[in-house]
Amino acid sequence: MRVELIAFTGRGSALAERLAEALTRAGCPAACTREGLRVEAWAARAFGRSEALVFVGAAGIAVRAIAPCLGHKSTDPAVVVVDEAGRYAVPILSGHLGGANDLARRIAALTGGEAVLTTATDVNGVFAADQWARRQGLLVPWPERILGVSSRLLAGETLSFWSRWPVSGTCPAGLVWGERDRADVVVDWTPPRPEALWLCPWTLRAGVGCRRGTSKEAIRALFDRMMNGLGLPARAVGAVCSIDLKADEPGLLAFSRSLGLPLTVYPAGQLARVEGSVSPSHFVAQVTGVDNVCERAALAEGGVLLKSKTVQDGVTLALAGTEPNLDWRERI
Repeated sequence: MRVELIAFTGRGSALAERLAEALTRAGCPAACTREGLRVEAWAARAFGRSEALVFVGAAGIAVRAIAPCLGHKSTDPAVVVVDEAGRYAVPILSGHLGGANDLARRIAALTGGEAVLTTATDVNGVFAADQWARRQGLLVPWPERILGVSSRLLAGETLSFWSRWPVSGTCPAGLVWGERDRADVVVDWTPPRPEALWLCPWTLRAGVGCRRGTSKEAIRALFDRMMNGLGLPARAVGAVCSIDLKADEPGLLAFSRSLGLPLTVYPAGQLARVEGSVSPSHFVAQVTGVDNVCERAALAEGGVLLKSKTVQDGVTLALAGTEPNLDWRERI
C-alpha cells in the first residue's frame, strides 16, 4: 500500500514525517508529498496514484478536498484523518475494501492513540467479508453484494460459505460451510450464482505471445474476449507474462501498462522447464527456443491452467492461477 500524507501546521508536519518514516520501515511505502500544492490539487493527484491518503489535520479539510474525487467504493483509495496530536486516527473513506480501517489501526498503534471506527461490522464485532477479502488478497468483483451480506450478518442471520480452497483456522460466527451452488459467499476463480458475494483470488496470470509489431489494441481485444468468456473482470489479473524476447515489445508493454501491471518475462530455458501440459508449436520453438510461450509463461510460477492457448490476429493468450493460502486469522 503506497501512502501519501499531507499536513497543515508545523506540529502536524512533524507528526506526518514521523508516520511516513514508521510506515515505510514497516513495509508500507509512505511519504509527505504536498510539495507546495493546494490541498485540492494534492488530493486529486494522490487519488490517482496511491492506495491511501492521510490528512494530519481537521476532518473538514479532508472531506472538502476529496469530495470532487470520489468514484466508487471498489476503486477509491483509503483516506484517514489524524489529529496533529496523534490522539485519534479516523478512517473516512474505503474502510474495508481500501484498507482505511486497518491503516487507522496501524497509525493509532504508532502514535499511542485510538482508531475511531464507524463501520457497523467493526462496531458490532461482526465478520466483514470485504475486509477479510482484502486481507487475504481476494478481489470483490461484485461489490454491490457486500451490503446485503453485511446487513444479514448484522441482523443475526447465518450465511452459507464455500471456498475452492481450504481456509485454516476457525470459521467466524455467522458463517457455515455449505454447497457452492447455494452459498451466500463464494471464493473461487469462476463466478457463482448472481445472488452470491463473489471473492476472487487476485492470483491470475495472463501469459502472452505475439508477433513483432503487434499493437496493444490487438492484444487487448483477445484479452477482453477471453475474460468476458470466463466472466472475469480484467482487474482479477495480477500479472502479465511472456518470454524475455518480448521484453521491449511496445504493444505488449503498453497492454501491461493499461492493466496497471509490469510485464514479467522469463528466458526460454526457464519456460522450457515449466511443468504441465501445453500446446506445442514447432514454429514457435524455432523462433523463440521454446515450444510454447503463453501457457508456459502463465504457469511459470506454478498453479493451474484455467484457459489454454487462444489465438487471434497474431496474438496467443493463456490464463493460469496460482492457488491462494487462506486463513481466518486477522491480518493487518
